[in-house]
Amino acid sequence: MAEPNGKIEISPRGTRGALTLWGSFWMRLFKPLLDRQVSQYRETGGRSAPKFLDFPLVLLTTVGARSGKEFTHPLGGFEQEDGTWLVVASKSGASTHPAWFINLAKNPENVWLEVGNRKLRVRPSLLKGKEREAALARIAAVSPRYGKYQNKTDREIPIVCLRAS
Repeated sequence: MAEPNGKIEISPRGTRGALTLWGSFWMRLFKPLLDRQVSQYRETGGRSAPKFLDFPLVLLTTVGARSGKEFTHPLGGFEQEDGTWLVVASKSGASTHPAWFINLAKNPENVWLEVGNRKLRVRPSLLKGKEREAALARIAAVSPRYGKYQNKTDREIPIVCLRAS
């Protein structure tokens, strides 16, 4: 879970992992597409999520660790029986963490989750040990791709629990 001071531990980057197209060139190329996806999600209350996804799409807003600006990321979200949501910092099995995870870890008091028409301020915590393994098994049962990402990298892929605050 989160450390007592509210900060989230950032585990070391891996030494191997899947190649990703998230370099600055690709981000500039795909940013308009991602921005449009976020806008459509908000306009339709989440009903515009791509049909090929095998998981619900949510929007996670974090505050940049260096810039202080808000960034919104479309992510796979997995609702739990207790009303919390899990998001996986997989970056498709890359050796590095996604930027949203670094931002969330550095600014855990400034995190929002959008599910359909609801926007909630959430408190993130990191799942560890058996709790993390059980969550990963539940997530992989819904979306098998998430179960395969850990095999691509030697970094521990963080699973973040988001609780409405």
